[in-house]
Amino acid sequence: MVRELGLPFDPIERAGQLWQRTWGPSEAMRAATSVFRVQQLLLARFDETLRPYGLTFARYEALVLLRFSRRGELPLKVIGSRLMVHPTSVTNTVDRLTASGYVARRPNPADGRGVLASITELGRAVLEDATADLVRLGFGLASLEDDDLEQLTRLLGIVRGAAGDFPPPPDKY
Repeated sequence: MVRELGLPFDPIERAGQLWQRTWGPSEAMRAATSVFRVQQLLLARFDETLRPYGLTFARYEALVLLRFSRRGELPLKVIGSRLMVHPTSVTNTVDRLTASGYVARRPNPADGRGVLASITELGRAVLEDATADLVRLGFGLASLEDDDLEQLTRLLGIVRGAAGDFPPPPDKY
């Protein structure tokens, strides 16, 4: 489904032209702004796709993280660090998932003040259905061929590695 935004021009192209006239080379600005705009567009599509499940993409990511964990549970502190979100956001996300019955909370026996979040059977079932919908959507990137997706992932991996997100393997990027 392609959304009609009603814009008669590419706003990033227009901004790039104005930038070029005002400050000089605009390639880096255009690329960075494109990344942010694509993120906004993808998040809007994901949230629209996930809404029938009572999920946002942030909640979906938390469920995926719990599903991929060895025991189906993680400390809230770990969820926050893996998803790169503030502890308050993790608490809010887990509270919403708990209210929906997708996650259960319990005290962390290894940390007297910590909390463990665990995915429930209902959470697993909803995650499977929601994931199938996102896969059908092509995660919003269905307009790209597999080679393009690999190239995009490689290029963004270089940026992420250079920003310290992870130590990139020397032979991968």
